[in-house]
Amino acid sequence: MRKPTALLRVEGLQVAFDGREVVRGIHFDIQPGEKLALVGESGSGKTITALSLLGLTQGASVTGRADFASGKGSVDLLALPERQLRGIRGQDIAMVFQEPMTALNPVFTIGSQIAEVLEEKQGLAPKESARAAIELIAETGIDDPVRRANAYPHQLSGGQRQRAMIAMALACAPKLLLADEPTTALDVSVRQQILDLLTDLQRRKGMAVLLITHDLHLVRKFADRVAVMEKGEIVEQGTVAEAFSKPQHAYTRQLLNSLPVRDVPSVASDAPLLLDAKAVNVTYPIPKPGFRGWFSSGLFFAVRSANFLLHRGETLGIVGESGSGKSSLALATLGLTAFEGTVQVGGAPWSGKAARDVALRKQVQVVFQDPFSSLSPRMTVEELVGEGLDVHMPGLSVESRRERVSQVLEVVGMGEQQFPAVLQRYPHQFSGGQRQRLAIARALVLEPSVIVLDEPTSALDVTMALQVLRLLQSLQRERGLAYLLITHDVAVIRAMAHRVLVMQGGEIVESGNVDAVLEAPAHPYTAKLLAASA
Repeated sequence: MRKPTALLRVEGLQVAFDGREVVRGIHFDIQPGEKLALVGESGSGKTITALSLLGLTQGASVTGRADFASGKGSVDLLALPERQLRGIRGQDIAMVFQEPMTALNPVFTIGSQIAEVLEEKQGLAPKESARAAIELIAETGIDDPVRRANAYPHQLSGGQRQRAMIAMALACAPKLLLADEPTTALDVSVRQQILDLLTDLQRRKGMAVLLITHDLHLVRKFADRVAVMEKGEIVEQGTVAEAFSKPQHAYTRQLLNSLPVRDVPSVASDAPLLLDAKAVNVTYPIPKPGFRGWFSSGLFFAVRSANFLLHRGETLGIVGESGSGKSSLALATLGLTAFEGTVQVGGAPWSGKAARDVALRKQVQVVFQDPFSSLSPRMTVEELVGEGLDVHMPGLSVESRRERVSQVLEVVGMGEQQFPAVLQRYPHQFSGGQRQRLAIARALVLEPSVIVLDEPTSALDVTMALQVLRLLQSLQRERGLAYLLITHDVAVIRAMAHRVLVMQGGEIVESGNVDAVLEAPAHPYTAKLLAASA
């Protein structure tokens, strides 16, 4: 017998593309004011499920029922014609997308994009909608809302862009908010702020939330109930307390057990020093206020007086919020940005001259945060992984080059046996975790002594992230690699690092052994980061 109180009841939802099912007959419901989390790995069907409810799965065959209690009575969302469904989108059901930088229009201001929703859905006049947009921006906690309303997306931080997306979604006071990975690209403190904001708005406005995520920590903090998806099917449903304390399905247990495990080799007391950074300053020009900006620029200190050492076989973690200077310090370490001070690689300093620095570049390689954007889509795996060999070992024959690429692919678990014809494949033919393995192979092929890891797992779901961390740990143990690990994830620092630097506002505010810093932080900012990640 149906429960009459459900705001949304989904029954037998199936979604297929070209005859291939990606969502297989799932059932779930959401009560008014409830927070339901839809959890699973990449490719499990979470996002497709949400998009299908709003008719946004172009080219898909969608069947089943999705009964929604709209203001005009119960309607089946899947049976509505596009014109009627358009009236529900944004009005009764709104969506916050995963990446606001791609979801927001770059050529319109934030205020105008929010005002457009109010004019279209609420019929407000332009002046009224502009005022209402500013009020919504203020309600989501963005400072100086009048000025921010006139800003473009690229002029806002990641957290501010996500708040602007939430303001747009809430413009018409929807009954149901679909939040697709709303905190994935954010650091721990901003993530907590967005989570607190959603919780507060949900409570005050009484709306229901369908949270789509692979972050179990987020689910524990936010949701009332959870539905676990695997390969297009919901394999377990229940309250968060039940699912986390007594998981019934093996896949749920696998997700819960996919937490980083500390595995760091001991560093020899006589391990050679590989990186030595002293008094590193990284500055960027910024315009001065008023007419003075016409004639000269000021300086913004992204990194100020940074010092650190890194030995063979050691991992040094650098943790801090977005804008703290982590990536700027990494770029200086890689010799990819101008800096003051000295950075020595194996005793030799960066000179800033390409011909002289080429030998150092072979010793220090990098693995970036998002392998999909860092790997060229036009190059095959053989070309991508072997590209560095063309620069640093131009004398290799075609056969020797291919053999070297094949060997390193085997090392990272991407060999011909697992992936036939892997050398001729392209990046889009692999999953996120597999692409990150390719990025690691690309760095390893030159046999470097140091690898800079820039958020190596933040773009991956929990099980893929665990696999990549285990690979990095085994490579360090076998090859004596040194890692400069940049992350905002304290769990990754605990699992990988020997020592840690904490950065705030371009300065290193605390440093030391991982256990000492994370168990008994001396600086209030470190304590704040740890509290946000607890």
